[in-house]
Amino acid sequence: MTMTKKRRLSRVTMWGPAFVAAVAYVDPGNFATNFAGGSEFGYRLLWVIVAANLMAMLVQTLSAKLGLASGRDLAEQCRENFPRPVVWFLWFQAELVAIATDLAEVIGGAVALNLLFGIPPWVGGLITGLVAFVLLGLETRGYRRFELAIGGLLAVIFAGFMYNLVRAGLDVNQMISGLKPGFAPGSVLLATGILGATVMPHVIYLHSSLTAGHMRRHGQGGIGTGDEVGLRRRLLGEQRMDTLLALSIAGLVNLSMLIIAAQLFVGRDISTLESVHSALGTALGSFGALAFALALLASGFASSSVGTYAGQVVMAGFLQMRIPLMLRRSITLAPALVVLALGIDPTAALVMSQVVLSFGIPFALFPLIWLTAQRRIMGVLANPWWLTGVALLIGTAITALNAKLLLDLI
Repeated sequence: MTMTKKRRLSRVTMWGPAFVAAVAYVDPGNFATNFAGGSEFGYRLLWVIVAANLMAMLVQTLSAKLGLASGRDLAEQCRENFPRPVVWFLWFQAELVAIATDLAEVIGGAVALNLLFGIPPWVGGLITGLVAFVLLGLETRGYRRFELAIGGLLAVIFAGFMYNLVRAGLDVNQMISGLKPGFAPGSVLLATGILGATVMPHVIYLHSSLTAGHMRRHGQGGIGTGDEVGLRRRLLGEQRMDTLLALSIAGLVNLSMLIIAAQLFVGRDISTLESVHSALGTALGSFGALAFALALLASGFASSSVGTYAGQVVMAGFLQMRIPLMLRRSITLAPALVVLALGIDPTAALVMSQVVLSFGIPFALFPLIWLTAQRRIMGVLANPWWLTGVALLIGTAITALNAKLLLDLI
């Protein structure tokens, strides 16, 4: 390795990308599914959140490692390594996932603006889309500005729910009982929604792109082969800690949502985000309701920009083409505006969008597992056999849960 290359790589850091990815794990879809799960089933679905968050940590670690080792993201690697019909299918379903993602995020931002300022929902949807576009503009002025802005919004979400969790309290015995795996009658739909809202397929693509981008900005395609052991260990260590810290924060937010609902709302009708806001105001006072609304607004703004960014990554990677960002924003924004304009229950639309996301997980996860096990792609960073086995078990479990949901619906 030349001295110049060593200097370039010494400036590379893996801190930051996971915090962008983590926003997708606390998007408005999580609000809907977690509060619905807690109010209807108490603590009984707590284990689903814990399991989903652990799965997410492994999945996002693999995604980041793919970008780190190869200098290419998941969509690009799929295009290079799979037959064209498979590539087209993966791209098409990833676009459907992007639309479902934007549906949840824009609706969440619109509901928050309505709660805070009384803005009509469809106008709030337009504002959310505009703010997301502005946040994405930060990325063109330096990736650090975008990562810091998204990290700041994640901090707002975390602070809001930690405040409400402290006020609501928790039942330790019930919490321990809720960590025991099992399904209550009628809980599979919500469990699948929680899983889809936690293990987000679009950020499986995005995280690999963010880490690959960190490498490319310093003139390096990847560290899978030939680079210094010490440097490789530093970058891998940073990437793993980045993912662990960011997704731990997201996991605590998700747990707090369900615990708050289980503590305060079991047996009560809080079937909408508006009713959650109202009930929090009654139970915890105006500051509790305000903390919820601000967290929902930050979630809608941040996750909408991250979702649009992920959509650009998917199209560029699979098809080697880009469309103007405003056009892409308009295409994915349209379904959410239709839902808001027609007066369809936004919370029900949020929950169903998360179920759609859960069905999209295997089509991103299984290609990721296969690619990160290939030594010709990953070099010395290829997954060991046991890690591939664990990842396959996770993918199989998710697929089985989706199949059970489909059978139940039929």
